[in-house]
Amino acid sequence: MENKRRNFIKKTALASSGVFLGANAMSASSYRKIIGSNDRVRIGIVGFSNRAKNALIPAFNGHSKAQNFEIVGVSDIWNRRRDEGVAYINEITGNKIKQWRNNEEMYAENKIDATIISTADFQHALHTVQAANAKKDVYCEKPFAETMADARIGMKAVKDSGIVFQIGSQRRSGANYHAANDFIKSGKFGDIVMVEMTWNVNQPGRWRLPKLTREIRQSDTDWKRYQMNRPEAAWDPRKYLEYRLFWPYSSGIPGQWMSHQIDTVHWFSGLDHPRSVAANGGIYLWKDGRKNFDTMSAVFDYGPTDDLESGFQVTYSSRFTNSAGGTKEIYYSNAGELNLDTNKVSDNGGLEEKYASAMNMEPNKLEGFNLSDNAPKVVTSANTGADNMTSMHMLNWMECVRSRKATNGPIEAGYNHSIANIMTTAALRTGLKATFDEKTQNVLAGGEIFQY
Repeated sequence: MENKRRNFIKKTALASSGVFLGANAMSASSYRKIIGSNDRVRIGIVGFSNRAKNALIPAFNGHSKAQNFEIVGVSDIWNRRRDEGVAYINEITGNKIKQWRNNEEMYAENKIDATIISTADFQHALHTVQAANAKKDVYCEKPFAETMADARIGMKAVKDSGIVFQIGSQRRSGANYHAANDFIKSGKFGDIVMVEMTWNVNQPGRWRLPKLTREIRQSDTDWKRYQMNRPEAAWDPRKYLEYRLFWPYSSGIPGQWMSHQIDTVHWFSGLDHPRSVAANGGIYLWKDGRKNFDTMSAVFDYGPTDDLESGFQVTYSSRFTNSAGGTKEIYYSNAGELNLDTNKVSDNGGLEEKYASAMNMEPNKLEGFNLSDNAPKVVTSANTGADNMTSMHMLNWMECVRSRKATNGPIEAGYNHSIANIMTTAALRTGLKATFDEKTQNVLAGGEIFQY
């Protein structure tokens, strides 16, 4: 497994030296001169997934005319997805779209300036490496990486190349989340003492694609290329199409849902990752051959690594089996709560006078208000067909491709949520407390490096 990973890294390193990129192999400084303010930015879609079709491409298309961006082609290793992608994009744009059988073909042709990556969870960082080596700007779906080895090479490639990178954590472009971040960072909220997060659904078919798994044939795709640096396995249409249910192609709940929410903890607190994670879970109801849990809970300890007496706790729980409680993110201080479900700041739970006076303290109560009242005002373009946060996140990336400024979701955000995800996965799969080694940038479970 380690040899295979080294071989993959070696190949991507060769790519950056121009082995298959030819004219694409250029310095980051020269790349910045390519796209002028009036030049059309050409986009290649890497992976015509449901997420690309239902959210990312509609969000892009809602801003493409005003920003002078254009999708020119689709790279997908499954011929059906290539055909569907070309037909769909032609339908909504009227443009003639190019097909590429894989990313190597796409980058060798050198007909794009940037790429939108929406492939399997474990491929995101590695596909980012390919794009960065080709000096192409990237909008990448989350999670960024499911192993620290992939996360490290992905971040290094982005840093070394100087590309504009946006991780698809669209909360970072949500007006209410910016208002929450500003309020917490102002000091008016007080120190965070606890965060509660849930993501509950009652969906036995979530991430299942039974019709497609019956229809796909190995000969219609490239199973070897799909697996990249994962352990070689026999053809399995479920692991290809329902990968979110199977480790190590996906961590499931942590990578898909928790990565969105835990990212806000890093953003609001300024902390890069947890100090430790304890977690457990299981497949309690949907026993359909999946390997990733249908229910899980995790407890995180956050705080400075050099001050173990300060910090706060985060509890996270998620289930597929009952939707009660829905999705929530609630931040607590001694003075009250900031609730991103209701978008309200209130004195709920704040220190009352009768308890404060007993300790010769002053009561501590927040003054309530709606986060939406304090949210930055944004101008949304014509209806994009996507949710507003995804629309604004895509627009932010497009504007940064022009300006070369940092995006709302920089590579560090993707790297850091990957640390938290991998720590959670390690705790879930080993039953041991997970920690992080700052020196080696490895996740440890019971003091040992966690891989698979």
